[in-house]
Amino acid sequence: MMSKEEKASLLSVYRHLPQTNCGECGAPSCMVFASKLLNREATLEDCSPLMKPKYKEQMARLTEMLAPPVKEVIIGVGENAVKIGGKEVMYRHELTYHNPTAIAIDISDTMEDKKIVDRCNAVESFILVRIGERLKLNMIALRCKSKDPDRFAFVASLIEKSCKLPLILCSFDPNILKVALEKKEIADKRPLLYAATEDNWREMVNLSKHYDCPLTVFAPNNITLLKSMTRTLKATGIHDMVIDLGTYTEGKLLKENINNLVMVRRAAILRRDQDLGYPIMCIPATVWVGEKLDPVTTSYREAYVASLFIDRYSDLLVMHTMDIWSLIPVLTLRQNIYTDPRKPVSVESGLRTIGSPDEESPLLLTTNFALTYYTVINDMESSGIDCYLLVVDTEGLAVEVSVAGGQFTSANVKDLFSSVGIEEKVRHHKLIIPGLAARLKGDIEDATNWEVLVGPRDSSQIKSYLAKNWTAR
Repeated sequence: MMSKEEKASLLSVYRHLPQTNCGECGAPSCMVFASKLLNREATLEDCSPLMKPKYKEQMARLTEMLAPPVKEVIIGVGENAVKIGGKEVMYRHELTYHNPTAIAIDISDTMEDKKIVDRCNAVESFILVRIGERLKLNMIALRCKSKDPDRFAFVASLIEKSCKLPLILCSFDPNILKVALEKKEIADKRPLLYAATEDNWREMVNLSKHYDCPLTVFAPNNITLLKSMTRTLKATGIHDMVIDLGTYTEGKLLKENINNLVMVRRAAILRRDQDLGYPIMCIPATVWVGEKLDPVTTSYREAYVASLFIDRYSDLLVMHTMDIWSLIPVLTLRQNIYTDPRKPVSVESGLRTIGSPDEESPLLLTTNFALTYYTVINDMESSGIDCYLLVVDTEGLAVEVSVAGGQFTSANVKDLFSSVGIEEKVRHHKLIIPGLAARLKGDIEDATNWEVLVGPRDSSQIKSYLAKNWTAR
């Protein structure tokens, strides 16, 4: 029998599987399936034999063994539900981070109805495309500033009708939250309730259990109190919790805030402290509390405070700004941190058509490293160039690195020529390679019998390079 302290490993997971090698899960063997479970590329439910009653005990053992030390909590329902938490490691390079930090935008119930609808639409339609990925905002956080339960409930319904994003209902008064949750359309959306404190936790527990909603536990700057509350709430049957140690944005308090977040996450992952193994919530929007704030400076402060909290394990942020220049660095940082370090960000190799090229149009070459690819494509499209672009498979590595590492070779280019039938697209036999791949010029010419031109090192210079150097004859 496995002890609770036993860590999940390939052999320990395999030992508890049926070991039938039936292939019903799609893996060729139970050992491969065990590997997929550890990498979170498969779930226990994918194993049909494991669902049989005779494997009930093994199923329970595996569920316990594979549960991440930071619990995964789902907010909302359906295709727009947001998963937060589920972390297994302190540092991304140890495995990878799952469930990117969710970003909620706040709305006050004292705003005009039309502005509320407009803000909901702006949040829901916000999309930033970067390296081929669509970066979005995830949730709406409704703050009760009016102290009026009926107004709060009305605005919650208005938001529910205006957008499909999950909700966070924010008030320390359980009676205010209750009036909103009595509306079926709100309760059915399974919002996150914010927040249980040492004063109101009994009423909040009742709401959470009655409406089956996740609950935030708020213990400002007090880890001991936080542990006590989560242990108490768990004993009452509350399992979906989010923890909030308060958000401090200046000076020593900010430093202490960051230290507390690190201590909580280290306790959860390294010491398996289940009382602290919950997703962490931070509220950078608190920078907007005060009078006579300069909106530009405050928006900038919110961006860097949010970035600090993403770096230090925050699983959920509530922000106020909708300024694109403030959101871009936050979303970009989140994307970079949550990219799987085991898989280089790459695109499919092959032939791309830029504009309306013909048989006399230039033929250029780049690698399938996503950042390089999208930079080249954007520069070409914005320059109005009509051309063909060959994308060679370099295992997701950039030009200079793949040349040095042997992933970008003349043999790869020759194979690509054959696979895309490039000689049927253009009459000339000229290929422009990146300036950083200049050392491959002779090898590619020998392998393909094409004339190779060395292009610029920077794709932003392609237009001027073609204007000076390109002729198909």
